[in-house]
Amino acid sequence: LSLKFGDIGNLKGLVIRFLLTTSYYQVSVQNWFTLHRLQLLYNHSIQATFNATRIYAPASYSYHCEHVSSLQRYDALLIPSSPNDLSKLWEVTFIDFQIQGFNIQEGHFAYAKDCASFFSPAILMGLVMSLILLLVLAYALHMLIHLKSLDRHYESKASPAYFGQMKDSDMGDEKEPLRSSGNESYELKTQQFCKIYI
Repeated sequence: LSLKFGDIGNLKGLVIRFLLTTSYYQVSVQNWFTLHRLQLLYNHSIQATFNATRIYAPASYSYHCEHVSSLQRYDALLIPSSPNDLSKLWEVTFIDFQIQGFNIQEGHFAYAKDCASFFSPAILMGLVMSLILLLVLAYALHMLIHLKSLDRHYESKASPAYFGQMKDSDMGDEKEPLRSSGNESYELKTQQFCKIYI
């Protein structure tokens, strides 16, 4: 796949060439395309060659990445092919890069496989925060359940306080004679003890 820019300043006939291949993988039961190399041509000769890494997608999809670059700060998906090559003198960065070499329909990109990994820093931070919130919620529920069981425990363990019997000298005041037909009986005014629960 070649992008021809023509003459740009001192660069005569600038061309960016992408070397793509397709392969069939039995595990996924479909064809995948891979970008193997990127070449920069001007003045009618190859001036720089970069080996591409981790740029692949199913053949019926396109590949998309926010940055495809030879710079380390962008994860360096493009690596100079040789230490002695002129590629080391070049810094190449594509922003909002999308490519599809095969099965193009109506001149539009197919669904894109993105280069973002499943465990990007944002996703990891979200997972950590979710885990912390779940732990706090579990601790709060545990404490609520524990408090209810303590209430039941103390209610069942509460012991009654008893007051001892009153002195014999006061027993006379507790009895009140009942007048009836020839029989004398007594009614207790107060009970001998009482219970108080705390």
